[in-house]
Amino acid sequence: MKLHRSLTDAVVTTLQEIFVNKRQADRAIEYILKSNKKWGARDRGFIAENTYEIVRWWRLLTFVIDAPSAIEDLERTHFYHCLGAWLLLKERHAGYEASLRTLPEWTEFESLDVKAMDERYEEARQTRKIIESIPDWMDELCEKELGTAWDKELMAMNEPAPVVLRANTIKTNRLYLQDLLEEEEIESSINNEAPDAVILRGRPNVFKTEFFKEGFFEVQDTGSQLIAPFLDVQPGMRVIDACAGAGGKTLHLAALMQNKGRIISMDVEERKLLELQKRAKRAGATNIETKLIEGKTIKRLQDSADRLLLDVPCSGLGVLRRNPDAKWKITPEFIDNLRLVQWDILSRYSAMLKKGGKMVFATCSILPSESENHVQRLLAEQPDKWELLKEHRTSPAEDGYDGFYMACLLKK
Repeated sequence: MKLHRSLTDAVVTTLQEIFVNKRQADRAIEYILKSNKKWGARDRGFIAENTYEIVRWWRLLTFVIDAPSAIEDLERTHFYHCLGAWLLLKERHAGYEASLRTLPEWTEFESLDVKAMDERYEEARQTRKIIESIPDWMDELCEKELGTAWDKELMAMNEPAPVVLRANTIKTNRLYLQDLLEEEEIESSINNEAPDAVILRGRPNVFKTEFFKEGFFEVQDTGSQLIAPFLDVQPGMRVIDACAGAGGKTLHLAALMQNKGRIISMDVEERKLLELQKRAKRAGATNIETKLIEGKTIKRLQDSADRLLLDVPCSGLGVLRRNPDAKWKITPEFIDNLRLVQWDILSRYSAMLKKGGKMVFATCSILPSESENHVQRLLAEQPDKWELLKEHRTSPAEDGYDGFYMACLLKK
């Protein structure tokens, strides 16, 4: 294995952007990859893969190199040492014999003590929160809420997630999409639990394909693809997606409704709705209306929807395998505040649903305190108004999907 300085420099620079300058990992990686058009697919893959994995295993790696705990005390050499430690340890950490036991004789690696690193790695294996690379508070919180199930979920969320597409049935179907992928020499498989899901082998750049530009698919995890069908929409209905964001589930609803009826997609951030409009145009979804949530928006739409989707803001603890930098950026106080926001949305926005209508409350969190607990509170406080029809959880450990919760309730 030969290391190229330009690529290792790119990884280190991106890590500094993520940890020192607090940039989101995906945006920092996207920025660095655009900085050098001479990099080929293999080079770009090296940068993206190693950056994500170092972010994922950040606590473990900083422990084995004995780095300062405060980010402000880290020098560029420490980031290089983290990269060196990862390259030396990654196969061993995955349960294989390490294929790389030496690093280039570069100044940046001179002070990395490999023997001491190995000893500290063995020490790390005795403590779950270090070997699985998770903050103390997050480990304690998740164990408190999940019990013994947390061990398996944590291990599963440290595995890279597969790339999953949702065939846009407004324009195509899953079998035809697989044929198009095969023409591009992209291997794929299907999952029958989600009838439009196509799971890719590897991480090919599908965004460069013509059929992406034509709106034949969206990238969406299998677990996420179960939420829109949970709402039981029918063509011709009036549906509100009240926390639409950039619209992944809105677009799925439009396809399920065969472009018939009306979807009002709402959010508090206009930039997300603008992105949704672009995606809807590409997808050929014509039954979507975007609406910015303002002071009287909820009141004006009271008792107006046949179906209501509340995919509320949450900690994202169910999607850590896709966003590993979230482990190091969210705080207990952030989650405490989110619980208040979640309950406020559930208790107030539910007024937009007609009697006899159905509402789905959903999160991408593994925590019951962000999910089931809110639903149980609603049922306890308004027993004559709501009936729980069904609820479902997806599990990184049990089924390999991202961790989602969804509950479907009937308004009496």
